[in-house]
Amino acid sequence: MTPTLVRNQPAADASAPADAGTRARDWAEIQERMLAPLYEAVYDRMEVGAATRMLSLGCGSGLAMLVAAARGAHVTGVDSDGERLALARARLLPDAGWDDAPAHSPHPARSRARLLEDGLPVPAGADGAPYNLITVFEPIGCAAGDSEGLVPALRSAVPLAVRGASVVLTGWGPPERCATAAVLRVAARLAESARPPRTDPDRWRPTLRDDLEDVAARAGLKPDGSGRVSCPFGYADVNSAVRGLLSTGLFDAAVRATDRSQVEKEVAEALHPHRRHDGTVWMPNVFRYLVCVT
Repeated sequence: MTPTLVRNQPAADASAPADAGTRARDWAEIQERMLAPLYEAVYDRMEVGAATRMLSLGCGSGLAMLVAAARGAHVTGVDSDGERLALARARLLPDAGWDDAPAHSPHPARSRARLLEDGLPVPAGADGAPYNLITVFEPIGCAAGDSEGLVPALRSAVPLAVRGASVVLTGWGPPERCATAAVLRVAARLAESARPPRTDPDRWRPTLRDDLEDVAARAGLKPDGSGRVSCPFGYADVNSAVRGLLSTGLFDAAVRATDRSQVEKEVAEALHPHRRHDGTVWMPNVFRYLVCVT
């Protein structure tokens, strides 16, 4: 699966804050697909198929789960964002849940999917079998403290997996390899007006080389390989780019420190060097993944 330019999005009212539903839909319709090359690369390396019982932590609106289910995997997703989870249900479970999906379902990939709200008990995989793959496709490394909730989540999930199961963590690549890093610096600058600036958990900061290894060590996981994947961010126009980027949550601290219209204006200006002659926006990026074993 290769990244594509997303369709033009209607302009939003800059004076009004984006509601949770609009933000989740911007993520699902604009931004989530930018990480599709990462999903595919991980699944190729882990040989995801019919024997895979995958637990996706922070599954978002379900695109990564859909790709895995299409390969034959049994997938369970957990997320704390109710709006994104609702969109994942619409993608994966339009008619029935995990247990009552008929074997002759016209959507066999969807019959292998299950979605749970974050904080609920996470049972074992299909037919009571434990998971053999745990994935975290929400990249860390661009916001202060963005891995803090991940460590306890991993500690809770690992006992549900077989001994020696694979765990895949993902993160942003080096800033010099990510064109989007320059745009994300807008978030850092605007968030500095918050009081006190250094305590905001969503404040952007440069990616560190050992972010993923640090999470693995704190979660008691053993690293077993890594890789880098090119994930260019391509948008049909500047408005689509602004909406997609703001849906990531990386600009939340900046919005709290100033206001949404100001953030949108400055992000649009920062995107100018990445705008092509036809009005599209293109930003090459590299993301990293770390394979661990339980």
